Amino acid sequence: MGKDMYLSGEYFEKHPSWGVEDSAWKADNIIRTLNRNGIQPRTICEVGCGAGEILYQLQQKMGQASEFYGYEISPQAFELCQKRANDKLHFKLQDILEEEGVFFDLILLMDVIEHVEDYFGFLRGIKQKSTYKLFHIPLNLTVEAIVRPKALSKIRQICGHVHYFTKDLALQALKELEYGVIEHFYTNACSELPARSKKAYFAKLPRSFFFTINKDWAVRFFGGRSLMVLTR
Repeated sequence: MGKDMYLSGEYFEKHPSWGVEDSAWKADNIIRTLNRNGIQPRTICEVGCGAGEILYQLQQKMGQASEFYGYEISPQAFELCQKRANDKLHFKLQDILEEEGVFFDLILLMDVIEHVEDYFGFLRGIKQKSTYKLFHIPLNLTVEAIVRPKALSKIRQICGHVHYFTKDLALQALKELEYGVIEHFYTNACSELPARSKKAYFAKLPRSFFFTINKDWAVRFFGGRSLMVLTR
């Protein structure tokens, strides 16, 4: 587990699309968040950019006023990125923490920190590399996941998550590292994206129902949501 999963090609074997099918949905959430907070970044960096599709979607939707940069450590994902590169969309096969002197208006961390062994050290390292950071964090640590045998270990084996978060744990970690939280909200992949299994399909209705009653309670028990956090 750890970096070896991405360097060796193991993750690519399990996820050959590298999440491209969710990229337009994530890009739309990013744009709405930026617009809602009046942020117009001219330089946008995604750390752990995978196949580069989120950045490509952002470029298509935001126009040519911004410059986009993607950092990726997986050779397989970097190869996928090359198909999307252009004059204002650049990709590097590099750990951003190893590059000095770079600074961006906005850094995106879309479903990244749960994969990083030392995520506290990682967050300390990128803190001074941009004005704003936008996180998307899966909330896998739920009552349902805890009571189901091997649920969390399956996420670890298939998805490579080495950390599991609740909303409170994610926000507390950012607070301890003195990130200034501007906005946070749940994203709704369970209802807004196609279900990937029969189990996920039938879970949509109870998750949505309980979410209308008490958002935090529903996510804490049943999951199905991730947390988007905009910070300085």
